[in-house]
Amino acid sequence: MPPIDLSENSAADPAAQLAPRLRAYLCQVAGQAVPITYQALAKALGLAPPNTIHRLTLALEYLIKEDAAANQPLIAALVVSKTRNGLPAPGFFDCAQRVGRFSGDHSGPEQLAFHTAEFDAAVTFWRVTPESPAASA
Repeated sequence: MPPIDLSENSAADPAAQLAPRLRAYLCQVAGQAVPITYQALAKALGLAPPNTIHRLTLALEYLIKEDAAANQPLIAALVVSKTRNGLPAPGFFDCAQRVGRFSGDHSGPEQLAFHTAEFDAAVTFWRVTPESPAASA
């Protein structure tokens, strides 16, 4: 698989600008070990319309690319859709597939198994504790 290229996301890219603030907030969410919905996350970050959820998902995809490139759990797994029974939106799985982290059926049981594993790994890795990698970020 070719390496992930983040250079297309320059400092002028809104997703790249939002990503650090998003990651910092999600590290707090990880400490609670409870998923957050896209809508609740957008509200917590103070994102205003228009295109609030679209901007959020672009930033989440940016984080997926960063995490995959660093071989870290996908912090974006902490974010779920309120209409998908605790699963993220399909774009999460599409992006995870593009970066080589998900190869299952988008509508099958692999989806749930992958998300559960990524969610658990993200909670363990990203929760903010004095010894966690997130604490030094």
